[in-house]
Amino acid sequence: MSLLLDRGGVRLEASPARLAVTGNVDFDMAAQLAEAGSAWLAEQPSGSRMELDLSGVEQVSSAALSVLLEWTRRSRAAGIQIDSVRLSKPLLRLTGVAGLNALLPVAEAPSS
Repeated sequence: MSLLLDRGGVRLEASPARLAVTGNVDFDMAAQLAEAGSAWLAEQPSGSRMELDLSGVEQVSSAALSVLLEWTRRSRAAGIQIDSVRLSKPLLRLTGVAGLNALLPVAEAPSS
């Protein structure tokens, strides 16, 4: 995996078909995280298939949700298919409250 961001307790790593976030995503880190992931997505060829893995996100705010939605929008615009979105339990609850689970290809997060 390539390390794209490691700052403020948040790590963003990428492999050929996966973006993975770990740590506490708050408003202070959201813009940097969104930008780093968006830049990486822009380098991927149209027609790529991708997984967004946020199962390692421990504490969340609506900022984490904004990052996820930004990456989803950028992927769609670039012709990248998001096959699955892995969410931590706190983030899964937040997307459920926001009514977004039906709009995202949410997969079960791996058990810890």
